[in-house]
Amino acid sequence: MAGTGVFAEIIDGDVYKYYVDGEWKTSSSGKSVAIVNPTTRKTQYKVQACTQEEVNKVMEIAKVAQKAWAKTPLWKRAELLHKAAAILKEQKAPVAECLVKEIAKPAKDAVAEVVRSGDLISYCAEEGVRILGEGKFLLSDSFPGNERSKYCLTSKVPLGIVLAIPPFNYPVNLAVSKIGPALIAGNSLVLKPPTQGAVAALHMVHCFHLAGFPKGLINCITGKGSEIGDFLTLHPGVNCISFTGGDTGIAISKKAGMIPLQMELGGKDACIVLEDADLDLVASNIVKGGFSYSGQRCTAVKVVLVMESVADAVVEKTKAKMAKLTVGTPENDCDITPVVSESSANFIQGLVMDAKQKGATFCQEYKREDNLIWPLLLDQVRPDMRIAWEEPFGPVLPVIRINSVEEGIHHCNASNFGLQGCVFTKDINKAIMISDAMETGTVQINSAPARGPDHFPFQGLKDSGIGSQGITNSINMMTKIKSTVINLPAPSYTMG
Repeated sequence: MAGTGVFAEIIDGDVYKYYVDGEWKTSSSGKSVAIVNPTTRKTQYKVQACTQEEVNKVMEIAKVAQKAWAKTPLWKRAELLHKAAAILKEQKAPVAECLVKEIAKPAKDAVAEVVRSGDLISYCAEEGVRILGEGKFLLSDSFPGNERSKYCLTSKVPLGIVLAIPPFNYPVNLAVSKIGPALIAGNSLVLKPPTQGAVAALHMVHCFHLAGFPKGLINCITGKGSEIGDFLTLHPGVNCISFTGGDTGIAISKKAGMIPLQMELGGKDACIVLEDADLDLVASNIVKGGFSYSGQRCTAVKVVLVMESVADAVVEKTKAKMAKLTVGTPENDCDITPVVSESSANFIQGLVMDAKQKGATFCQEYKREDNLIWPLLLDQVRPDMRIAWEEPFGPVLPVIRINSVEEGIHHCNASNFGLQGCVFTKDINKAIMISDAMETGTVQINSAPARGPDHFPFQGLKDSGIGSQGITNSINMMTKIKSTVINLPAPSYTMG
């Protein structure tokens, strides 16, 4: 159970503590932040409302710890990461329990997220040893006008303190996707978890604590974004920010100054369907891509752009598969569970009502009970409807009928988002040409968008973000190149 057994020390009464300097502590503010269960709409957990003074203290401690960690042998860093991964997977049940209650993630998906996170940490340890264990040796006479009188040795060194801010929908997996690369590269880490998902993140951090990482190296601070959000992201002690979320990331990027940024800020992932596509495959992937975890994924299919000649068939096949989706509570492993908050449900409803007013065809009856919204396919959507462009982050999917490939590409590229997209066709030549034309960070051919596997590059264009994720890219991003040049008194030629 959450907050019991090996996790007993992370809670004080009914309020979870924050983590700094290798200890679980209570905030001096005496205040807490409530976490509302999306299913019951009642307070499920409480976390510390940390102060700006406590943020300052965390940064001081993290800076000192990082200097010592940077001197720790690479194999030792990897060894500790492997240990943390094993503990996290052993403790998957209580961590998954938090995901079910905090963000209404279906039980089986919650367990899968924790296991996947353990695998990510282990892969990160292996990849870090490989790419950080080798440097470069350059010779000056490879550039015109130079003799071989200079030897340049380059290696990767840590940035310092990495501030990691994951989103509510994957508060464990998207946290470790930042923590793992930061630690293997020799950085210290300050984690600011989302409010919804904070307790799952605190349990995950305790697994790192149990693995025996040095004090002060990993810190997790909770609180209201309005009180410590800007203070964290603008803190002079921060040397790198890795953020996954929404519009807040754009504001952070504008204020952050001269530090490396890794931002993934959502998407309006388009699914382009050509006449020659396997329509059963298309329907399966529309349902999987559009409705898994109730559509609350940045890589969810957000708009279907289907050729008119096959649109009726695609809609009918998709409706048939949607009819098999189960709707209910996450504890019962239902496919469609309550969205994360009442405000999210209200936003989704606003998009639906706008589409209704403007004449969209409802393939199912719109149904909502509190935060639970039944899956809905909207046909005959036009570009003047909000849902054609805005990201619902819920189980509502628009279908726009197109008369040419160019029309589909134009709609995709007219979006201010550019995270992922997909194209369904049996013609690989068309698929490649369409992929090249789509202004998105990734294009999937004959499959729904997906972030993983976690070692694949993952990046967005335009308002979908800056920088690239994926284990290797994150390690490289969280380091900088250090060069040492040896100047010889005379040119030297091997075996000369």
